[in-house]
Amino acid sequence: MLWPVLRFASMDSQSAASDVPLHPIIDNQKPAIYNADMGGFIQPSSVAEERDSNWRPVLIGVALVVVVVGIVVLILQKQPKGPPVPASYAPNLKISDMKMSAAENFVGATVSYLDGTVTNAGNKTVNHATMRVLFKDDMGQTVGDETVPIHVLQTSGPYPDVVDLNVAPLAPGQSKPFRLTFESISTQWNHQYPELQVTDVVTK
Repeated sequence: MLWPVLRFASMDSQSAASDVPLHPIIDNQKPAIYNADMGGFIQPSSVAEERDSNWRPVLIGVALVVVVVGIVVLILQKQPKGPPVPASYAPNLKISDMKMSAAENFVGATVSYLDGTVTNAGNKTVNHATMRVLFKDDMGQTVGDETVPIHVLQTSGPYPDVVDLNVAPLAPGQSKPFRLTFESISTQWNHQYPELQVTDVVTK
């Protein structure tokens, strides 16, 4: 049997050879990406950090907008809506001769009417007015709260016509029949005359 011949180098030659690695050392624990444009290797962590730094201001801005919108919504919800304040000229409009009626419209729904007489006891001509109407139940609690314009009845034609006061102004000392229309009233209404309050008056 032939044994291979082993040649041993001297200690000096071995130490010299050990100083020069035969293959380049690759550190697998620090992966790198080769960038052809830059002609070298770059660390991927720097790319990720740059991407994160670009998105961070955008995310902060979106979060701030959401917080501000939430605060505004909460403030608006907490602010109670008070009843309309009566106009300064409102005490000069006197309501009398009220009566309630109901009828079915062309689709079969019940429409309620409140008729009466409005008198201008002041010294100005009224060309617009609104009225707040409060419907009560048997316990005296409000079950309906509506604000509607005051429309006067004109009977010059074959049928009575309902028009706004800007079409038929109410002069000082003048009285006219009016009508308020309600598409629906709560079933808890006690069928008594509602409370009326003039809330807005436009004069000239």
